[in-house]
Amino acid sequence: MAAVSKMKLELSELTAVSPVDGRYASKTRKLRNCFSEFALIRNRCFVEVEWIKYMCAHPEFHQMKELSPSSIAKLDLIITDFSLASAKRVKDIEATTRHDVKAVEYFLKESVVAMGKGPPDQDADTELSRIAEFFHFGCTSEDVNNLSWAISLSQARDKVILPAMKEIMEVLILMSRLYCDAPMMSRTHGQSATPSTMGKELSTFANRLYKQMKAFENVEILGKFNGAVGNFNAHVVAFPDIDWITVSKEFVESFGFQFNSHTTQIEPHDYIAELFDAVERFNTVLLDLSKDMWAYISLGYFTQRKLEGEVGSSTMPHKVNPIDFENAEGNLGLANAILSH
Repeated sequence: MAAVSKMKLELSELTAVSPVDGRYASKTRKLRNCFSEFALIRNRCFVEVEWIKYMCAHPEFHQMKELSPSSIAKLDLIITDFSLASAKRVKDIEATTRHDVKAVEYFLKESVVAMGKGPPDQDADTELSRIAEFFHFGCTSEDVNNLSWAISLSQARDKVILPAMKEIMEVLILMSRLYCDAPMMSRTHGQSATPSTMGKELSTFANRLYKQMKAFENVEILGKFNGAVGNFNAHVVAFPDIDWITVSKEFVESFGFQFNSHTTQIEPHDYIAELFDAVERFNTVLLDLSKDMWAYISLGYFTQRKLEGEVGSSTMPHKVNPIDFENAEGNLGLANAILSH
């Protein structure tokens, strides 16, 4: 039996427990800026900073004062300069609070107090110091979390997933045109049927993928910002004259999300189920494509080119196994199982 290594293994593509961050890291790297814990902490800080800026900009919050452009710029720097060291500081605070969102609140208070102190030869920036205790005002953790995840999902959809979907479709459309006159024998029930063209078969997949891509693209991302149980309880006690539904709606919509007016403590995440379902259907079409391509290779409709130095089989050097389509089939199936969990 091989000895278990006692080495302390730093996280890398070789030591990652999950193949998402290991073997397939080169394929998923762009998602780190959307779905890593670093990204979540940064988004939480962003929501909290935007909320305090919103309150300071509205005179109905009579205990707050309008911030000067320099103070607003300092607050914005917390987000634009947010680094791994910043996220590490939040995690250090969380080790004491044992609450992730409360740690973000304490980090922001700490940051603005430090900004307010300034150099020893200058007066303290009381404008920033006096707002420190208003971070997280009226919020339950889910107010911050649901908007933070909405930001992550929106960024992932627009900047990573939709471009990848469109790239696949563009390749299929190009191939369907290239092979529009290439005859092939269709098969039904695994048996030879009647003729078709390779271009037509590939265009069928492009058409199916387009419908699911549009469904994914058109899902409205929702947000809520209504307190501990969705009733603005603390809000009304503190500021009874404010129209809290309008304030909440304006704040949620400032992120580009649709306002969900009826919730409990949590935003129910029905739109996330819609998003995931659309991705699952897109993946199912890709699963069919992977299986068909595997079959076309098996039938000799396509021939794989061996790359220089590539070994197709450990014992049969004449083979080139269709591993990309086999890996795609397995990973798409696993992704769909998680998406529908």
